[in-house]
Amino acid sequence: MAPELSPRRAWAVLVALSLAAFAFITTELLPVGLLTHIAPDLDRSLSQVGLLVSGYAIVVVLASVPLTRLTQRVPRRLLLGVTMVLFAAANAVAALASTYAVLAGSRVVTALAQALFWSVATATVTGHFAVAVRGRVVALFATGATLAPVLGVPLGTWLGQQAGWRTAFAVLAGVGLVIAAAVLVLLPSYPPAAGGAARGTAPDRRRFALLLIATAFGIGGFMTLQTYVAPFLLDVSGFADAVLAPLLFVSGAAGIVGTLAAARTLDSRPVTSLLTPLSIGTASLVGLYALGALRPAVVALLAGFGLAYAAFGSAVQSRMLQLAPGSTDIASAGVSTAFNAGIAGGSLLGGALLPAWGARPLALVGGLLTLVALTLLAVDARRAGTAGTPTATRPDGSADTSQSRTRRSPTRTSPST
Repeated sequence: MAPELSPRRAWAVLVALSLAAFAFITTELLPVGLLTHIAPDLDRSLSQVGLLVSGYAIVVVLASVPLTRLTQRVPRRLLLGVTMVLFAAANAVAALASTYAVLAGSRVVTALAQALFWSVATATVTGHFAVAVRGRVVALFATGATLAPVLGVPLGTWLGQQAGWRTAFAVLAGVGLVIAAAVLVLLPSYPPAAGGAARGTAPDRRRFALLLIATAFGIGGFMTLQTYVAPFLLDVSGFADAVLAPLLFVSGAAGIVGTLAAARTLDSRPVTSLLTPLSIGTASLVGLYALGALRPAVVALLAGFGLAYAAFGSAVQSRMLQLAPGSTDIASAGVSTAFNAGIAGGSLLGGALLPAWGARPLALVGGLLTLVALTLLAVDARRAGTAGTPTATRPDGSADTSQSRTRRSPTRTSPST
């Protein structure tokens, strides 16, 4: 069993790993805000710089499951600490990169670190809390990732505009070292299999596979536009370059609202928590295509887009902890693979369409992809006959009523062993 942590230390671990998620997502998406600054400095096109996002995601797709299997027995304290050190080193190299190839190489290393982080972080964080509140804990953990578009990318964009894009990566390197030290101090060392969230609470192989497919389509839809949102806002909506950071802030702030709203339903209505953000995201993307030249509408729809993206990400992570058919680390690696398959696919699709069609059609194509994800999950929910919480089962398939009993005490937040 995992060593028992005091509530204060369990929450401190949650905060530290949430900050790590913030740093990773900021690094992954930072080229989106700095496209127009990195491209001329390294003598590359916007689409080529966009590949720094899609290529990053491809590495995560290919590496998540193999790296997770290779490190299954490594104590999470050591694994996460080393991961953050690698993150810091790779960002330092990015800050010093004199060529596109060096920058791309540093992104590969960061992507490998992220592949490991997302495979183990969710189960590590939630394992010290009671089952009845793990959905809420997932949402709080996801707040770090949600804050990346709100604070990380806009601040990085602003810093890149003021002091050069390299400075933004240098700051992230320093943040990574601080987080590495916090993880090594706060997180106890224990065998991964001893974690409290090492297994799914309601394992279902078929529904988990469907969740992965829907995740890839949904995230792909969001990222088809998100990767090239700067050209969309500049060329289609006619905003000035100086307001890009505030507009990204609007989208990210709405993401916080979406994450906090999802926290209220993740434990009790997990399927509804998936369907609602996909519905909002589809409507927002189609709306951006139709009303892309109307600036007030664009601001509102951009907020809906950000809200939906963040809430959907939290819902997928929470659902994984329920449906994982085996180890939640391997299941989380599968979710990370699906997420980044969507990121890579959406970014590549957007990059292929942008030169010939321009930025506006990217919103419509993205909306069609999120609609596919929504349809898959809605049909599955109808087939299952419920949009609520599934009955928990033991690994042998027998009913387990302990989860429903625990759910009657949702205020329990003390860590469990």
